[in-house]
Amino acid sequence: MCLPAVGRFLVLSLSQNYCGLCDNKHINNNYHLLKSLEVVSKINIMINIFIVDDHEIIREGLKRILEAEHDMRIVGETNNGNDVVSGISETECDILLLDLNIPGRQGAALINDIQKKKPKVRILILSIVPEDKFVLPLLRAGAMGYISKSSDLRELVFAIRKIYDNGRYLNGNLTEQLAFDVLTENVKLPRKLSNLENNILLLIARGKQYPEIAEELAISLGSIAICRRRILEKLSLKNNVELTYYALKNNLVKN
Repeated sequence: MCLPAVGRFLVLSLSQNYCGLCDNKHINNNYHLLKSLEVVSKINIMINIFIVDDHEIIREGLKRILEAEHDMRIVGETNNGNDVVSGISETECDILLLDLNIPGRQGAALINDIQKKKPKVRILILSIVPEDKFVLPLLRAGAMGYISKSSDLRELVFAIRKIYDNGRYLNGNLTEQLAFDVLTENVKLPRKLSNLENNILLLIARGKQYPEIAEELAISLGSIAICRRRILEKLSLKNNVELTYYALKNNLVKN
C-alpha cells in the first residue's frame, strides 16, 4: 500500500519523537503560519477530536501525535462515513478530522448530515484528494478548513487550534484561488487586474482592514500595499475612497 506523505510521517511518529518530525526546515514561511504565534491555547481547555480515516495506521499516528499536545484529546474514530454521525453524537466532539476518500457516505452530503445533527462541530478536511476541484463545495456545505495530507504535522496542529477558535484554515496555495472564487461569483471584474488584485479591490471596498485582508488571503501587509498601488494605477484612482466608489459604481459590491 502506498501511503501519502502525511501517512509516512505518521508511521514514523510511532517510533520517533514528535519534535523531530517538526523540524523548522519543514515549516513554510507564510504569513498564516507566522500568525500561529497569536493563536494561544487557553488554560484548562481541551479540544475534543474525532478522526475519520479508512487507514488504521494513519488514525493511530494522528492519535499519537495529537494526544501529545497538552490541549488535545481523541474522543472517537471511525473508518467509514456511515458511522460518523452516530459516532460524534455519542461524544463531546469539537473538531472532526475528515478524510474525503472513505467508504460509505462522504463529501458535501456527509458534511450536511453532520451540520444537521451536530451543528457546533467544526470540520477540518484532511485529504490527499486534488483540492482545487473539491474544496469550495465542502466549505459551502459547512467545513471550516482544508489541509493536505502532504502538509507538515505542526501545520495540522495549528489548523486544529485555529478552527477551534472559530477561525478558518486553508493550505496557503489554495487561499488566493478559493477567496477569488467566493468573492467573484456573479461579479464581472476588471480584466486588467490579476486575481489577487481583484481580491484586494473587493475586500478594501467591503471595508476590510489591511490586517484582516492579510490573514484572509495569507499574504503580508507589504504585498497588500504593493497590490493596492497597482490597482490604483491600473484603474486611474487616487485613494481608497475612489476605489470604493469605483466598486460600488460598477456593481462589484453591494451598497
